[in-house]
Amino acid sequence: MSSVKENLMTALKGVAMGAANVIPGVSGGTIALMTGIFTRLIESIKSFDGKALKLIFTGRWAEFWKKVDGTFLTMVIIGVLVSTLTFAKLMQYLMEVSPVALWSFFFGLIVASAIYVLRDVPKWSVWSAKALLLGVLIGGGVCLLSPARTPDQMWFIFLCGAVSICAMILPGLSGSFVLMLMGKYEYIVTTVVADLFKDFLHNMYVMIVFMAGALVGIISFSHLLSWLLKRFYSVSICLLSGFMIGSLVRVWPWQLALYNGTCRPVAPIGGAGEILWALLWAAVGFALVFVLEIFAASKK
Repeated sequence: MSSVKENLMTALKGVAMGAANVIPGVSGGTIALMTGIFTRLIESIKSFDGKALKLIFTGRWAEFWKKVDGTFLTMVIIGVLVSTLTFAKLMQYLMEVSPVALWSFFFGLIVASAIYVLRDVPKWSVWSAKALLLGVLIGGGVCLLSPARTPDQMWFIFLCGAVSICAMILPGLSGSFVLMLMGKYEYIVTTVVADLFKDFLHNMYVMIVFMAGALVGIISFSHLLSWLLKRFYSVSICLLSGFMIGSLVRVWPWQLALYNGTCRPVAPIGGAGEILWALLWAAVGFALVFVLEIFAASKK
């Protein structure tokens, strides 16, 4: 395959990853695994170390570019950015015209993702069960106790970028889900990304801060995440799954806004037609995850 064609294919795989990362419950890491670039992507990210910095400061750009697999990483990033901007517009539109169907779809996605991730636990123990319960309590507690709208200050945007990027590269865990848990999914996806050119200077500033946090987070925490998953795999996976299960209280399609800024899930308030419509989209989201994971498993 020629280098041009290879780079184009890499960018298209990045497009697929970006589309997945915009949807809570679908992991960009799963798409990377399914398209055969997961290992190469992780190795490229982990190559940003002290030696890479030394190559930059000594002006040995060609060696640095080769060490970090620069062309490959650049094409993935371009694909992800193009796809994110495109799909963010779609998410904004759907949140305005059909919120119950959209959140039902997300609900099904996250339920299926949690089931899939728990299936991957190789060995259950008391500690694994405790980690799962703790994750559910923390995830649910954060969603119930935190206000629906979290701070818009730049320090919190930076933190969101740092935390969510770590989830984006893990198969089975969604970066958008983490943003939702932190109360910044709608802000980043529909307010900033989808309307990037509406208030260009402000939104670009927010995106730069978010991406700076993502850069710091992925470099700082990728080794920590790798260490935890290697030594405490079952416990770590159970904790992450617990977060996902606990977050379902935030994703529930019918919410009641309270006076203190928090939200509470309530019984369906629409008619039978709306409930059936919500069940249909939840089933579609549920099935989508397992279809993607079957393809990903075939690539392992």
